[in-house]
Amino acid sequence: MRMLRYGYLTGPVLGALWTLVIATSVAIALSFATGDALRPSALWSVVYGAVLGFGAIERVRGPWVLVCLSIVVAVAHITLPAPVLFAADTGAGLRIVTGAIIAAASAVGLWRILADVDKGALTRHVFEAAVIRFLTGFGYIFFTAIVLIPFYVMVMTSLKSQQALLQNPLDFSLDLSQGMGLFRSYVELFRDFGFGRYLWTSFLISVITVAITLAFSIPGAYAVARLRFRGAAMMSRSILLIYMVPMIVLALPIYIAFSSAGLRNSILGIVLIYPVTTIPVALYMLQGYFRGLPAEVEEAGLMDGLSRLQVIWKITLPLALPALASVSLYVFMIAWNEFLLAFMLLDDPSKFTLTRGVAMLNSSEIPRQHLMAGAVIATVPIMVLFLGLEKFMTRGLTAGAVKG
Repeated sequence: MRMLRYGYLTGPVLGALWTLVIATSVAIALSFATGDALRPSALWSVVYGAVLGFGAIERVRGPWVLVCLSIVVAVAHITLPAPVLFAADTGAGLRIVTGAIIAAASAVGLWRILADVDKGALTRHVFEAAVIRFLTGFGYIFFTAIVLIPFYVMVMTSLKSQQALLQNPLDFSLDLSQGMGLFRSYVELFRDFGFGRYLWTSFLISVITVAITLAFSIPGAYAVARLRFRGAAMMSRSILLIYMVPMIVLALPIYIAFSSAGLRNSILGIVLIYPVTTIPVALYMLQGYFRGLPAEVEEAGLMDGLSRLQVIWKITLPLALPALASVSLYVFMIAWNEFLLAFMLLDDPSKFTLTRGVAMLNSSEIPRQHLMAGAVIATVPIMVLFLGLEKFMTRGLTAGAVKG
């Protein structure tokens, strides 16, 4: 490690690793976009990256060093070898575009990563700063890829025809000449499989679950946070103990109990069992937030003649609106995405939730693109809701974790 703390070694090493990361990312992205199996070349990525890294620490000559070396990378894609390997019949246009993308991304990235790296001996601070910038860039690319690639594959597969999937299951390019025919799978899901009813059922159950959860968790959390009674501390610490028991362990007892009570295969049974899984976490989040509210405001209300319930309704709840919004969003997401209980308790397709309906599509008799379309329908609404209200959820989670 100490040997690397010299610029003439740090630059080429980080340059080689960075260009390898960029070449792999570009090869994967273009493979999905074009349907051609592009492969990164580890050897030539390392070679080009080392040259670019050495050029980056020679910035005393100006950034034109990197520009010239980047042009070499782009032109090299016309004829092999190059950081991304192509089939023999691949056109020069795609090769040049690929080389230009790799060259630009590698050069710009290295110029930032090696911003304060000189050719000579490096201080520990400068060396670690360069490594951290490299790891940060790699982290952005890696985590973006593992999030976007499954979603991209899911969406593209849902827009493919059965014939195209059979011809090349790994080709995720789109035939735009089909026009609105691209959405054939979505139309068939709503027309033939009743996904409109599944959406409504999931929405209704999720809203009712939120209402029941808040109705029980608000007074419970307030009691733990404000009132003094025997066992309050133990209750506060043991709220989340229910999550120590995996739901799969409780599946059989729940199934037997609901079957005996006549609640299996009914919306009422789902509405009764879902809050059991959401009330503990709601209690935990809200009691932490209630503890963070100034008790003096509530005491002033009591001195003015308000009852305890009036204080909660007129003072505490308006102050706790951010926490209530975050808890409602979190509970809604849990109820919307819940699968195990719905799969175990629901058999009638007319009462399926959305996740249960998507599981029904996982059959050899149903085209694969229908399953992917169902997954998109289940994912997009909750994703839009989360992105729109994410600030409330973050604020409530932080308050419950710190102030409690």
